Amino acid sequence: MPETESEGSWEYTLTIPNDPRAVTVSRRTLRLILTLHGLITLADTAELLTAELVGNAVRHTKGPAILRVRWSAGVLQIGAWDADPEPPEPPGDLTCITYAEEGRGLALVRTCADLWGWQPLTRNGSQGKYVWASLTLTSAA
Repeated sequence: MPETESEGSWEYTLTIPNDPRAVTVSRRTLRLILTLHGLITLADTAELLTAELVGNAVRHTKGPAILRVRWSAGVLQIGAWDADPEPPEPPGDLTCITYAEEGRGLALVRTCADLWGWQPLTRNGSQGKYVWASLTLTSAA
């Protein structure tokens, strides 16, 4: 029987190579994690956020990335670390960039997440940044 969302905190980390296929692997891994923890109601939005965060990490950097999925106190946090210390471009207004070829990623994150942000972060001796988005269980209902 799968665990339910109320059974405490947990965290998963997935090291991602700089490969466009990493986005698909990350999305599928996330869906499996959420299914096993009884949080399937968050899966569609969480997959979208994961695709955008991992896609940006893979597309805009040359090194590996790391996906972190964390559940605590009713909040799912999804984050991607990459080796580029430059801050992400500020998201535009989604309604103004609907037909744009690029640049919609963080606008989608801002629109779909309950909260999002970024911070500089050093990981394994490499400088970079961590971009994250949070979802609460009540926002998916």
